[in-house]
Amino acid sequence: MVEHVETETPEEPSKLRTLAESLWFPVFFACGFVFCYLLAFHSPTPHHIQVAVSGQAAANQIGSVLDQKSPDAFDIQPVATADEARQAVLDRDATAAYSADPAHPVLYVAKADGYMLESILTQVFTPVAAQTGQALTTVDLAPTEPGDTMGTGMFYLVLIWNIPSYIVVMMLLRAVTLSRRAKVATLVGFGALLTLIGYGGGVLMDVIPADPVAIPIAFLLTQAVSLTSFGLVPLVKQWFPGVAMGLFVLLSMPSSGGAVPVQMVPGFFRALHPIFPMGNLIEALRGLYYFDGTGILRPVLVLCAWVVLGVALIAGHSLVLRRREGAVDEPPVEDPAIEMPRPTAVPVHERHFGEPVPTLTGSVHADDGTAVRGAAVTVMDGRGQQIVRTVADDEGRYALAGLPEQFVDLVVSAAGFEAAASRVLVREGGSVHRDFTLRGRRPLVTAAR
Repeated sequence: MVEHVETETPEEPSKLRTLAESLWFPVFFACGFVFCYLLAFHSPTPHHIQVAVSGQAAANQIGSVLDQKSPDAFDIQPVATADEARQAVLDRDATAAYSADPAHPVLYVAKADGYMLESILTQVFTPVAAQTGQALTTVDLAPTEPGDTMGTGMFYLVLIWNIPSYIVVMMLLRAVTLSRRAKVATLVGFGALLTLIGYGGGVLMDVIPADPVAIPIAFLLTQAVSLTSFGLVPLVKQWFPGVAMGLFVLLSMPSSGGAVPVQMVPGFFRALHPIFPMGNLIEALRGLYYFDGTGILRPVLVLCAWVVLGVALIAGHSLVLRRREGAVDEPPVEDPAIEMPRPTAVPVHERHFGEPVPTLTGSVHADDGTAVRGAAVTVMDGRGQQIVRTVADDEGRYALAGLPEQFVDLVVSAAGFEAAASRVLVREGGSVHRDFTLRGRRPLVTAAR
């Protein structure tokens, strides 16, 4: 198909826009750290720490005193006996328990929930016990492994499974020669490898017990993060780094209850704790390792729900693309200006490591077979909006990378030649080659007067 096409040289983006496009992510990252880390961790304060106290009268008295000193810091739960109070901690119905026996006051804690909680509870109930004239005895019902002396080792272990699962999606976005299926398979395989690396390191350093039952649960986290991140790419496009980082790093870490117990962070992050995958994995592993499996069903189901969400997003986008490909009246249209990776011209020489892989290549020649040096190759979407523009090299070759997965229109023009146009379908994981032959412009014939 040969057409007369008028092309315009695109305007260079302003310096302000270029800076905004380049700096929005680090600015977002800095603000995110202020809000999600400085705000959440700068002054840990107890909020509604559940404590089971033996004896109704003692529970009422202790609750009244604590409410006056620290309103809403502790929720006192009266139980009949000291054994019931102790069992409430083992059943994870309470964070701590207090046996109000005047002759032998005992505080039951679980270091697995965080050393910070144990420290604060001991400070609070030591003067309570002193009122009876006896010293407080503290009993740890869920001691951590020897390599986790502060009770935060679980948090750093889970980071091994959480953060790389997001980063691998960022890296795969540049692997344009891989199909969607190949990328999903890579995410699954990488998640399995990541799970084994983290589990092996945790056991080797005595951070967790050597119980392989944790492996499939940890694998769920890797897939929850990576599949959901990958599924979000077509929806959020160039905002993907901020969205994924916000979800799985900036919001997940403060709400996980790993570094600082969830009972000691602001209410916003406490509300996120039952929802986000990182906190649910920590809750599941604590239940598995330190509480005989108590309370692991709900967090495992939440992790499964995230995996299902990721699969649904990926499958849904694939289905939408297939339906658009089958449409005859109108080609599939997306806004390529905010696709990721950014469409760009790339060198046509032998590719070097780190350079983008071309998704569209070709050459431009005249009808006598000679290369058309400097021919302009313009790629436009279905609405006629320019996506990217490049020029042919000395041998008439051109190459482009990062094009959106859709139909695009190519317009090739050069001085002294008639312009040519063609429509091609760019597919994820594929490379399209399209050559052009330009005819020389015919001289205008003017009628003699």
